[in-house]
Amino acid sequence: MLETGLIAFTTFFATIGPVDVAALFAALTARNKAAERRRIAAKGTAIGGALLLVFAVFGEPVLGLFGISLAALRTAGGILLLLIGIDMVFARDSGGTGATAAETSEAQAKEDISVFPIATPLIAGPGAIGAVILLMAEAAGDPVATGAVIGALIAVLALTFVMMLIAVQVQKVLGVTGVHVISRVFGILLAALAVQFIFDGVRQSGLLS
Repeated sequence: MLETGLIAFTTFFATIGPVDVAALFAALTARNKAAERRRIAAKGTAIGGALLLVFAVFGEPVLGLFGISLAALRTAGGILLLLIGIDMVFARDSGGTGATAAETSEAQAKEDISVFPIATPLIAGPGAIGAVILLMAEAAGDPVATGAVIGALIAVLALTFVMMLIAVQVQKVLGVTGVHVISRVFGILLAALAVQFIFDGVRQSGLLS
């Protein structure tokens, strides 16, 4: 359970990116009052978390309807996470874990950014959605493993919410360099986990037998 929880926490931390979310949140809410920032952060986290929980519960059954095997899911999910991990290591903006430049520009014109871009794509982005489906599939219905994955997701969501509440202070303390250092460390871990997912998927597919 501990290993599953640590893997899930690392994966969700990398794909959701609480520090990155906080940095963008600080920029987009610079003119909002404290009460408004708390409301936006709470609403965005709740909606993003709800979306991820929906995919956690129904993601694998929906893929099953399309005839997508667990081996294919592991391989494809591993490739997606590997690409995200590479972007994190090289400190490049990734549409898999955050908003694109065009999306950020559009968000700046919105009064309520809780749904877009906070809830999605910052929290419930392609990377996080793919990760939650993959990790739930890896749990294979085991109650302990499933609980560890959901617990890790809730922990990262709670951390993301807290980071948004103290976004301005975090931005001042860490700066751009600090954010990139954290991103690179978790990018390396995510890349290693992604390669393992790919290996497991290819092995399970029977292509090498």
